[in-house]
Amino acid sequence: MSTPLEITAYVKTFCGWSEGIRAVMRKYDLTFEEKDIIKNPAFRWEMEQKSGQPLSPCVMVNGVMLADVSGDELEGYLLEKSLIAPKAVPADAPTDRGCSDEEHAAMQQGARVQFIN
Repeated sequence: MSTPLEITAYVKTFCGWSEGIRAVMRKYDLTFEEKDIIKNPAFRWEMEQKSGQPLSPCVMVNGVMLADVSGDELEGYLLEKSLIAPKAVPADAPTDRGCSDEEHAAMQQGARVQFIN
């Protein structure tokens, strides 16, 4: 687990899938660069160039692009490559789905969303 991690996450401002990526980062206390493809269209272009496709979220881990990935898939990759140690605590948001219409609307209004796993 001593391998330093360089992580860049291409995510959307209000998106359950993107929040799942953030939840994995919080769960493992990982430092990462967040590139919001909604707030900055140049990041969307960069993501598409690097991933070869338009779907998000995408996460670059030590030069490896994980395209159109869920939080579960990201966590699985990091564990499989022994880049993190397993943690028994759950993530603080769902890592395997998008958000509901209600959760999405609340996030857009700036409310702190209480996700239901």
